[in-house]
Amino acid sequence: MWAQACEFAYNMHVCASAEKRQVRREQAVYAIRPVPKHYAWGSHRTLQHVFHLDEHETQQPLAEMWFSGHAQSPSPIMVDGVEQPLTSMIERNPIDMVGRRGSEEFGPVLPYLFKLICATEPLSLQVHPVAFQARAGFNEENRAGIPLNAPERSFKDINAKSEMVVALEPFLAAVGFSTRTFALRNLELLRLPVAQRMVEALNSTATQSAGESFVMADEMMPIASAVWSPARKRLFRAFHAAITAQETDPQELLDDLQHARSLTEHTRNDLAFDFAIRAAKAFPGDTSSLALLMMNPVRLEEGQSVFLPTGTPHAYIYGTAAEIMTNSDNVLRAGLTMKHKDIVNLLQCLDCRTSTPVDPSNSQIATMLMRDLAFYKPNVSEYMLAYGQVDVQHEPWPVINALAKRYDSLVRQISGHTPFPHSGPRVVVCTQGSVQVISEADSRVLHQGDAVFVPASDGWAHVEAVIDGEGEPQGKYLVASTPF
Repeated sequence: MWAQACEFAYNMHVCASAEKRQVRREQAVYAIRPVPKHYAWGSHRTLQHVFHLDEHETQQPLAEMWFSGHAQSPSPIMVDGVEQPLTSMIERNPIDMVGRRGSEEFGPVLPYLFKLICATEPLSLQVHPVAFQARAGFNEENRAGIPLNAPERSFKDINAKSEMVVALEPFLAAVGFSTRTFALRNLELLRLPVAQRMVEALNSTATQSAGESFVMADEMMPIASAVWSPARKRLFRAFHAAITAQETDPQELLDDLQHARSLTEHTRNDLAFDFAIRAAKAFPGDTSSLALLMMNPVRLEEGQSVFLPTGTPHAYIYGTAAEIMTNSDNVLRAGLTMKHKDIVNLLQCLDCRTSTPVDPSNSQIATMLMRDLAFYKPNVSEYMLAYGQVDVQHEPWPVINALAKRYDSLVRQISGHTPFPHSGPRVVVCTQGSVQVISEADSRVLHQGDAVFVPASDGWAHVEAVIDGEGEPQGKYLVASTPF
């Protein structure tokens, strides 16, 4: 039963309608090309190597490669030898391309945005909005006449934005607020006035005197704060103090952080200070780096993942990863960036609850770990991700062994669950070596950096090792898809 369940999950069956099965397209699987994004925090070699880009592309840092159905940056796909935007093909054939359920639930669009990212230095401390905030912000900026491609634009679309990261190498990030005790243990080691102000905020109460002390912060709280607990208000005030303070002396900030780091006694606190020190070096004098001392420091090894719900403050620190999210480019930045900051809207969207980082692969682990394939399925309707390896020698994959060891007790508790359904649009990317993508209607050999879009109507689809000499005997790959 378990073997059959794994085989079913691996094959990722697509339930296309009988009508669609009768109308088979001449071309079933489409080559898709990612859209490069050049940002200062990117690498001069990592993504360029994966995608075999020419020397010109190494002259500026490459931060992200988008496999995208977003209206502002659609990926080109090859249709009968001619490139056209993925968005256009989906608009003309929504049921064929994204499936009946996807079309009915999300419209004629790809529900997710899939990226490979590489950060060589910390990038912006940011938050993504929930749906009603995204709609309101988008409409307000339209009324203000701000062009969609303007650098000061915060809301590029009307969609909420959650996201998930799967590490392709050791990956560092600060995600969500840690406990008040953790934040105080860090901040009380610092001598900077801003840090002392943050400590004062974390020790404040809901009394009138506290309100007077933090009147500016309290005025920027969202309407919902009327029912917030005192603990959430304290976190808000401390975070506000970090991101709204004037720039301080860069060397004084760095020296204070490094001195405090030498006094810590716990590994998590060490890691939080390491993140803040990296940020202070990358953005001299920016006190937003102190906000990282309030947040959960996360270190992911290859194959490990973290899910970021809307409203979660986060900052990626270093590493290469796959990132998948709702089909949105809405980013509200507070600091650690040269880009536009929108502190007012960010604070309206900020989730001030303490939380532990969410690993999306731990709730259904028995149906999601196989010999050479891991599934990552957060509790959203728009996306999921798979990360796998193929090997003609069928050697066990160390990534799976490590994940199985991490979730050992949970694996033993759960068995025989029916695998989650899968019948949506897929993007398959070969990240190393070679793989063969096989659907009911087509078969493609992909080498490192190659990618294909597999429409929802293409029936069964799976990935195998290349055994006929057309490629390398081993390969790694990612599959982005909807969870249905």
